[in-house]
Amino acid sequence: MTVTVALDGMGGDAAPEIVVAGAALARERRPDLRFLLFGDEARINGLVDQHPGLAEVTEIRHTPDAVAGDAKPSTALRQGRQSSMRLAIDAVRDGEAGAAVSAGNTGALMAMAIFVLRTLPGIDRPAIASVMPSKGNPVVFLDLGANVECSAEHLFQFAVMGEVYARAVLGVAKPRVGLLNVGTEELKGDGVVRRAAALLRDSDLEIDYAGFVEGTDVTAGTVDVVVTDGFTGNVALKIAEGTAGLFTQALKDAFGSSWRGKLGYLVAKPALQGLRDRFDPRLYNGALFLGVNGVVVKSHGGTDAVGFASAINAAVDFVSQGTNARIIDEMGSVTTDDAPKPQAANG
Repeated sequence: MTVTVALDGMGGDAAPEIVVAGAALARERRPDLRFLLFGDEARINGLVDQHPGLAEVTEIRHTPDAVAGDAKPSTALRQGRQSSMRLAIDAVRDGEAGAAVSAGNTGALMAMAIFVLRTLPGIDRPAIASVMPSKGNPVVFLDLGANVECSAEHLFQFAVMGEVYARAVLGVAKPRVGLLNVGTEELKGDGVVRRAAALLRDSDLEIDYAGFVEGTDVTAGTVDVVVTDGFTGNVALKIAEGTAGLFTQALKDAFGSSWRGKLGYLVAKPALQGLRDRFDPRLYNGALFLGVNGVVVKSHGGTDAVGFASAINAAVDFVSQGTNARIIDEMGSVTTDDAPKPQAANG
């Protein structure tokens, strides 16, 4: 299956270099990939030529405009109509590309995606979802920041989308879904999360709802999908990233503190390399905007070519498995009487 991916060539801390290099790496996994690359043609042309065979599968579309990293979403919508980010999303809308990938401004990317592509039937708000490592299989975690305040109905929709994603892309036959809470007891949490739990328990969808889970369950692999609001999810994600960075620096300091430490590093190097390969954050890069009527993936702005290639791969997997069509089918199978009705975030 040939998939064309629209790339925001100017989004991210090290664009367009890592965008082009990431595209070349992604083709090593999927030689049938094709790209629409939006950005400064003068800068991009020479970079593409450095990778054998990439020019033959890449169409460069020039635009001098780019969305600034600190631009407000409203400003980006008004002034960024010819930006590399917007044109990449437009290509998805127009059917020229199956997915768009950007390492640019997250708020602007989400705003443009919703404005241009709208949302899937039955979905009120898109959610940012990513895959995180755990003791067992990778875990789908959402929302990671798109919706600071959520209603129970929104959490229900996030659970449906996350469950479909785990089945379609990760290949989990019967994903276990948990709601992130301050405890596992049924009476814990506020009214929103408790009502979301009731919606999942009472739904006619065949979702394996596992109940409430705590923060430690995310990496313990207790469930396959963890659902929460965007405020909590984003804080949890940043703490996890910070902890990983702290642990990595502590190891470096310990091994470099003395000759014994350096000797210990030489002995432990193979095991440490295996650990690094398993938990390399670049391999989990690529947050999907679940619920948008099209495929848009946000890459970490500070990633390298390996990380950007992972974001492209995530987009291609999403497209190849027809994940959006599956989400529509799931939401469509909720009976009219049982379908959650949107309420205020504090409902």
